[in-house]
Amino acid sequence: MIHKILRHGADVLHQPSALVTNFTPEIQSLIDDMVQTMYSANGIGLAAPQIGVALRIFVVDISAGKNIDDLITFVNPILTKKEGIQLEEEGCLSLPGFNSKIIRPEKATVTGLNREGDSHTVEATGLLARAFQHEIDHLDGKLFVDRLKGLQKSLILRRVKKLSRTGEW
Repeated sequence: MIHKILRHGADVLHQPSALVTNFTPEIQSLIDDMVQTMYSANGIGLAAPQIGVALRIFVVDISAGKNIDDLITFVNPILTKKEGIQLEEEGCLSLPGFNSKIIRPEKATVTGLNREGDSHTVEATGLLARAFQHEIDHLDGKLFVDRLKGLQKSLILRRVKKLSRTGEW
């Protein structure tokens, strides 16, 4: 099932998510829904809070559905190692129409559980490392705009506020 993707301002996007404690059929269905929702929105990553579920789950596919083997699911992920630096343009399905250059580590190692509940670790670089870090931010109640400072952050937030007032958000 394809879900509505929540936008900046929704409470669940601005608070930490809870750990998954049981791998129930509902969790499996949620993961399937997240994958369908991500692909339907032409995204490369989606965290459970973005569809209103405050659980520590994310899905990432930097091929955007072109290669099913690129689909990665993490439950209860932990960023265990990061190194280097990259400055790249970043956007978000919860902030449609807004992009900004964000500094993140070039390499990231994430450990957690896969959709079956088995432990797995993925070492990533470049776009995949960025996607992992972006989605973990969602699980911690942060959006990319929260990493910005000064005028850049202010301009985006003012524009979102204006769109909210006019009902376009």
